[in-house]
Order: sequence, then structure tokens, then C-alpha cells
Amino acid sequence: MGAGAVGTSVAELASTYGHTVTGIGDSSSAAVDPGGIDVEAVLERKRTDNTVGQLAPADLLDGAYDALIEATPTTLGDAEPGYSHVTSALERDRHVVLANKGPVAERYDDVRRVERESEGTMLFDATVGGAIPVVSTIDAFDSDSVSAVRGVLNGTANFILSRMATDSLDYEHVLAEAQDLGVAEADPTFDVDGTDAALKCVIIANVLYGGGYTIEDATVEGIQNVPASALSLAAEDGRTIRLIGDVADERILVGPRLVPESGTLAVSGTQNIVQIETQHAGRLNVSGRGAGGHETATAVLRDIGLLE
Repeated sequence: MGAGAVGTSVAELASTYGHTVTGIGDSSSAAVDPGGIDVEAVLERKRTDNTVGQLAPADLLDGAYDALIEATPTTLGDAEPGYSHVTSALERDRHVVLANKGPVAERYDDVRRVERESEGTMLFDATVGGAIPVVSTIDAFDSDSVSAVRGVLNGTANFILSRMATDSLDYEHVLAEAQDLGVAEADPTFDVDGTDAALKCVIIANVLYGGGYTIEDATVEGIQNVPASALSLAAEDGRTIRLIGDVADERILVGPRLVPESGTLAVSGTQNIVQIETQHAGRLNVSGRGAGGHETATAVLRDIGLLE
């Protein structure tokens, strides 16, 4: 469900992982075939007609499938329509793999409650860090063994801060460049005001502390007011500025932070990095491209593999 960059990438790559796509849906239509749809034809129709088929999205949810891939856009508050898609699948005892952050950031306790009553399983490694196995790495540890998780979790904000630092450019100039390059959305608000990074940190907190968190529990500051002069001054002291998300002591903090210029958190461009502080294994650094259709699709397909 969802025919954006991630959803279409999952559909394109599914066969190479040995899976059959029995349906694709977007906000207004669906194409369904229990024997397997013609993915190429459906995606071409989406490109040319902006529709994937002649059926309603509900027909996809009611169709034949082992796992629902929820890749619709993230929404705040009630996390709809993603939340209803997830619960519909779980209530039919189907598995769910999420790329949509909303249900596990805003209604984590609710979806876990439905999952407990289902024979299906919900996995969501793709919701944090794209292809980087952040959620699964944290989940592999006993919660008492992880004392903190922090990192750079938004590629758009990181690209902007990196370019501002490298070439002493102001925020508005670099934002326009990022939009021209496709690194930033036409409306980049979620990325630059810290919301996207905060949602990912909320998901981490829910995994680490067993639920109970929404974005309302996060203290969030964006990068819109970071001047180029601040980055220049930081460089004189061997430091730079990055948008850092921090989950520790049952608190969630997101905002611009000074970090050593040669340190592990000073990743450049659209790279993401997550540091996991563990009791016995020390600090683990997990990094890579944290966004992109194919990158995030690999995390989705990795989760599907765990369900087999």
C-alpha cells in the first residue's frame, strides 16, 4: 500500500528476492491479482495516468497476501490512513512490514495491542535510517543493556548543514540547491524543523522503553535558524554543527548540536549515522544512506525475509 518512491521500489525489487506482488494500491486505486500482478505495467500506468488500477484501495486490503507493506506517507496524530491499513492486515492475521513511521511513532501501543491478538507479526526496520538496521540492532539487545541512542537521522538537514559548513553558504541558498537536486522536498518542513528526525527518535524510544511515546514527548528544534557564521565559528574550534537526535534516560531531544569536525557524528551529505551505547559491547556505530527508494526498500525486503 503506497506507490511513492519506497512502495514502487519494493514492487520493482520483490521478484529478485523471490517474492510475488499480489497487489499495489495508492490513495485512490488498486491493482490486485492473487497470482501476481504485472508490476512493470502497473507502475507504468502510475507514471502516465497517476493511478495503479481500476479497483478501490480496500480491495487490496481484502485481497490475498501474506504480508502487507505499508508505505503510504507518514501522518501525525491519528497516523491515518496507515494505522487502519496496519490494523486491518493484523486483524486478518497477516504480517505487516512498515516503511510509514506514523503508526509506530504516534500509535505504537495501539498497534502492538492489535498485534498481540493477531497471528501476524509487525516489523518496521525501514522506518528509521533507510537501509541501516537501526531498529533491529537495538531490538537485538536487552533493553537494560542499551543506555543511549543518538545520531544524525535526516539526510536533508545533514546535506544542508554540510554544504553551509563547506562553502560558507547561508541556509536559504543551500535549501534552494537541495530542492533543485531533489535532496529536499518542495515542502521541506518535516526535514528542516526536526520533525522527521524526532519521529525516528520516538520509534527508537518506543522500542527501547517498551512503548508509551509520541512526538509530543520529544523536545525538538530545527535548523532553520542556524546561521552560516555559527558554522564558521565552530570550524575555528575544530567543530561543526549537525542535527542530532538523542534518546537517553527516557527522554527524546532533537536539535542542532556542536560535534567534533573529525568525529563520527560529523557525517556529510545525505549520510545517516546512529550511535548505540551498550553496557558490555561499548559504542556501536551504524551508518549509511538513510533515505531513498531502493535503500529503504532493501530494509523492507530484509524484514519480509525474517517473516518466512
